[in-house]
Amino acid sequence: MQNEKYKLLRKGLLFDAVGMITMFIPFIGPILDILWAPYAAKQMSKMYKGTEGKVASVIVFIEEILPITDFIPTFTLMWLYAFVWKAQKEPMPQTIEVEVVE
Repeated sequence: MQNEKYKLLRKGLLFDAVGMITMFIPFIGPILDILWAPYAAKQMSKMYKGTEGKVASVIVFIEEILPITDFIPTFTLMWLYAFVWKAQKEPMPQTIEVEVVE
């Protein structure tokens, strides 16, 4: 599980970098964004299953298709949500000690 978690982070950092690089290519960058946005959305939904993955894929599509928003690291933010912020909200398992009286 731990290895899979960091594999998703590495993949997300790579996808964020690719999305940001298109911002620095004059004239061709916006055309690349039109091609990159659906691909990024598909990858997001593959990486994160369920409703959260679907919502994140819509967000990444919108973020990539809109001009000047390429600097937002959507994949990294989704990883932080899934493995850091959401994990902190879940209650920690507790050990209950039971005393046996005879």
